[in-house]
Amino acid sequence: MTDTPIGSYAPDFELPGIDDTVHHLARYLESFRAVGVIFMCNHCPYVRLYLGRLKQIQADFQAQGFTLIGINANDAIQYPEDSFENMKTFAASNQLNFPYIRDVTQDVAHCFGAQKTPEVFLLDTNGLVRYRGQIDDNANDPEAVGVPYLRNALTQLLQGEPVSVAFTEAIGCSVKWRQ
Repeated sequence: MTDTPIGSYAPDFELPGIDDTVHHLARYLESFRAVGVIFMCNHCPYVRLYLGRLKQIQADFQAQGFTLIGINANDAIQYPEDSFENMKTFAASNQLNFPYIRDVTQDVAHCFGAQKTPEVFLLDTNGLVRYRGQIDDNANDPEAVGVPYLRNALTQLLQGEPVSVAFTEAIGCSVKWRQ
């Protein structure tokens, strides 16, 4: 397991998306001022709790040059619900408004050092990790969120300010590694 610390370059990737195209991180960095790479999957209850908030963040910040990219690295042999075909169904039924891509070899998840679903890595336009961790401080109740970590980091980044809280411990399910 490697790791991508705050302030270091995120590992580049080329991965297949549910839209049947290859998604290359470098192309996103050329087109967006900020990219949120979120390790997620279909079956995790924490991902399901956060889906509405993730879609809202995408909608709220898209016009400012931001995109989320969902990456599913879970082992689909042990967790068939997380298969590529089921990702397509999941994205359609949940009306995802951001790309959802598959890391079948788990190399990208290993290089990032992802541990949980959901776990977000916020990258600036140069590909440097500026924030890593939780989306906010209350998975169960969107109305009771005290600190919207990702929103705060994104706002600061897009305003050219330093990110005041650059790391939080992600809360969620473990990434399901191959045996």
